[in-house]
Amino acid sequence: MALSLKFLITFFCATSLCLSLAEAATCTDCFVQSRATYYPNSEENGSDRGACSYGTFGATLNGGDVTAVSNLFRNGVGCGACYQVRCKNSYCTDNGVTVAITDSGSSDNTDFIMSQRAFSKMAQTTDSAQSLLALGVLDIEYKRVSCKYPGKNITIKIDENSNNPYYLAFGIWYQQGKMDITAVQLCETETKVCKLLDRSYGAIWTTSSPPSGELSLRMLFSDEDDDTWLVPINNIPKDWQPGQTYDTGVQVN
Repeated sequence: MALSLKFLITFFCATSLCLSLAEAATCTDCFVQSRATYYPNSEENGSDRGACSYGTFGATLNGGDVTAVSNLFRNGVGCGACYQVRCKNSYCTDNGVTVAITDSGSSDNTDFIMSQRAFSKMAQTTDSAQSLLALGVLDIEYKRVSCKYPGKNITIKIDENSNNPYYLAFGIWYQQGKMDITAVQLCETETKVCKLLDRSYGAIWTTSSPPSGELSLRMLFSDEDDDTWLVPINNIPKDWQPGQTYDTGVQVN
């Protein structure tokens, strides 16, 4: 029996819808609809007290174009990730602004609470920026993009609470690309014995009994398609000190 035209049309539309939904579910380069606001009592740049524990570095990371996020924080895994955010009214530019995550927070059903600097950069002009600030909350769309820090290698910042040789905590700065750091190991350079670290809070990795001597770092970079271990060229010296930064000699894209 021949299929009716109505059945064929219904089948075709349902199939097309399923395909569209499947493509949307797997699209990593698509914009997501949401809302954004800003810290009204913040400085123009970001805060030095964010949940990622970047300290003063977090206020100027990415030139001060930084943001707090809600679900995108992911218990600290999202720290340092970059997103293109663009608003959708007549005051807004087509490209919007690229922001880096430095904090966790939510307000009025928003995904982003930006620095005033970043929020204003979504506008076409200085006058438009004042109009956006006056609105306070905007409909936006966002997608993850690669972070870019020209001339910078991935850098290790030893937390001020560290105490050699009993306790080691550090953050990882200037990570380019779109992958997440999902695991970190420290290895003794002589014995090659490695220890898996804990993500203690925000972007801080810790161990209560760090290996002795010069330390080799291993970082696991992950996305939806791949997991890759990266071993820096430069090691952390055996006489590491709280508050110091160490250039790893490597970068990712």
